[in-house]
Amino acid sequence: MDTTIWLESLLTKTPQEGYELAIKLSRMGVKSTQPDMEVLKKLRPVYANDAAGLTAASQVIAINFQTISAANNYWK
Repeated sequence: MDTTIWLESLLTKTPQEGYELAIKLSRMGVKSTQPDMEVLKKLRPVYANDAAGLTAASQVIAINFQTISAANNYWK
């Protein structure tokens, strides 16, 4: 497992930056779960055309965005 620190903070300047961080968190979660890039590339055509899979991915991003929003006091 890669021990490089890539997430130093959940704090962002704007909600847009927070949303982009939520996407990155979600992608990093997939990468951590399936570290074999060849397998990821092989599976991409399957989930890229699956409405349920895309909806689930959107839900993960939304949950991460909720966490980041709370950490940023909802940018008040």
